[in-house]
Amino acid sequence: MLEIENLYKYYGSVAALDGLNLTIKKGELFGFVGPNGAGKTTTMRIISGLLSADRGSVHIDGIDALNDIRHLKEKIGYMPDFFGVYDHFKVMEYMEFYASAYKITGKRARSLCQELLELVNLSDKQELYVDDLSRGMKQRLCLARCLIHDPALLILDEPASGLDPRARFEMKEILKNLTGMGKTIIISSHILPELAQMCTSIGVIQSGKLVLSGAVDEILAVMSTSNPLVITMTGQAEQAIAFLKAQPLVETLSYKEHTIRVDFKGNSDDEAALLAHMVLAGLPVYAFGREQGSLESLFMQITQSNGGGTFYAG
Repeated sequence: MLEIENLYKYYGSVAALDGLNLTIKKGELFGFVGPNGAGKTTTMRIISGLLSADRGSVHIDGIDALNDIRHLKEKIGYMPDFFGVYDHFKVMEYMEFYASAYKITGKRARSLCQELLELVNLSDKQELYVDDLSRGMKQRLCLARCLIHDPALLILDEPASGLDPRARFEMKEILKNLTGMGKTIIISSHILPELAQMCTSIGVIQSGKLVLSGAVDEILAVMSTSNPLVITMTGQAEQAIAFLKAQPLVETLSYKEHTIRVDFKGNSDDEAALLAHMVLAGLPVYAFGREQGSLESLFMQITQSNGGGTFYAG
């Protein structure tokens, strides 16, 4: 669906994008994350045709996005982080106004707008003035606006920004429904737990380069191999500690009451073998596994390192 190759964008002597490469498949809900100034918004604006690139290529569903702006606009729906609404319009008037921009008018426009308002749970608000809507409702209205021309790719820059937990949940459920309808979605966000819950894949950008990309579950699985083993005993903790200290793949360990944390440099097969040996040794293991990883800890590891190679999962 989306192919970005060696994308560069300079602001004076500063490289906002420094050879960015990114591939997103059709039907993915892709989470785009990175610290402020990393290049997220610049990338989204270039993809949307709102900003020119200095070098590189962007193809969206077979369209040369950098050189065929007219056809690009047919393929994408873009929702910026700061969007404009016409407060003096009623919700249905607002939708029909944008429909007319795509030469959709009359009964067809009314029917389409009603369907989209129902999709974003605003069908009972169509006679309200936009100014009377909550921030979450305005966000959903702008999403409905982006869908009027049935774009294949949605580009949403911080769509959950400033929303309360209930409004974020509603937005998340709508985005899941849209991917179920075959839409491809790029969403930027600083709310990493929510990206982990709803995105099929993520990419981390830093200093204008993609430093991590892949399916969320695969990334967390790879990440977990560097996390400590957490072993809970029902008893005989001292014997278990002595046993673990003698194992060649155990680097360091710490313990509190019946829980032992082990820096273990083995892979999943080595973990299984260690557990089997502990059971055979008669040690009463109650729970055994790697400490659960999170996108937040991975994000901090990557963005604090300021270097290193690019990691791809899957």
